[in-house]
Amino acid sequence: MTVQQGGVGGAPPAAPVVRPGAEAAAKVRAFDTRRTTGPIRRILFLVGLAIATLIFTFPMVWLVSASLKTREGVFTDELFTFPLQFQNYPTLFEIAPIANWFFNSVVVGLLAASTVTLSSAIVAFGFAYFRFPFRNVLFGLVLASMMLPGAVTMIPNFLIWNALGQVNSPTFAPLWAGNLFASAFYIFLLRQFFMGLPREVFEAARVDGASYPRMFWSIAVPLTRAAMIVVFIFELKASWTDLMKPLIFMKDIALFTLPRGLQDLVGRFHPQAGGEGQFHLIMAASVVVTLPMIIIFFLAQRYFIEGIATTGSKG
Repeated sequence: MTVQQGGVGGAPPAAPVVRPGAEAAAKVRAFDTRRTTGPIRRILFLVGLAIATLIFTFPMVWLVSASLKTREGVFTDELFTFPLQFQNYPTLFEIAPIANWFFNSVVVGLLAASTVTLSSAIVAFGFAYFRFPFRNVLFGLVLASMMLPGAVTMIPNFLIWNALGQVNSPTFAPLWAGNLFASAFYIFLLRQFFMGLPREVFEAARVDGASYPRMFWSIAVPLTRAAMIVVFIFELKASWTDLMKPLIFMKDIALFTLPRGLQDLVGRFHPQAGGEGQFHLIMAASVVVTLPMIIIFFLAQRYFIEGIATTGSKG
């Protein structure tokens, strides 16, 4: 009986014959496919990115357009109504001390951001470098303070500052002096950075006779500059947009910050408060409040993104 090659129980089938160059031709076809689909994927990615950009920037574009309209045309369907009413901004500066409010916001924001950045960095460096009993317990208590609602400390803070004679004070102490005692969130953020620094660097500095303040200022701070800038920007933004503290502690219109002044304008111009509905001026004031933070973010964007990315890589 003759056994067919490749049949059941017979010899194994012969291996397929690969023609010379077939494998190379397959690689070329695969490369051509990737070369064709590569630009398509890139185009789709750019289109999606452009759509997302339009969605996220549209509120700001609408705000700017509304600030350049007449009182009657603020809520119309047209995005831009010509002629543009650029005189809304000079009118706003004439009816309200916007320049004074802007200066107050800059002073309070810089003081608040600087003090909380420095104080939080000092505390975070202590938790990261020193080894002492109950260190983790104390750090846990610091983090637990973040669960305390701000409404709980609102009245005690007012009573303390009122007793010190700082309510409605030109020093703006109630708006920024509390940051001298650091922030639990920023302590946690900076501690992660400090723990990622090589301990051998600090030990070598100690051998060379460097003091702890010297080690902090000359080694720890320069190596965590990105994190310090992130903390500074976070607090500057928080202080710039804060309405609650100025609403509680500032009564004189000359001492208002921009959010407090914007709230005053809304109350003054709203029809329910006896105003004529000058929402175009309110939109112009909102642009003045918002634009500085956008500029600061773009100026410090490199450090901001670097700090956030490095935060995610720290243990």
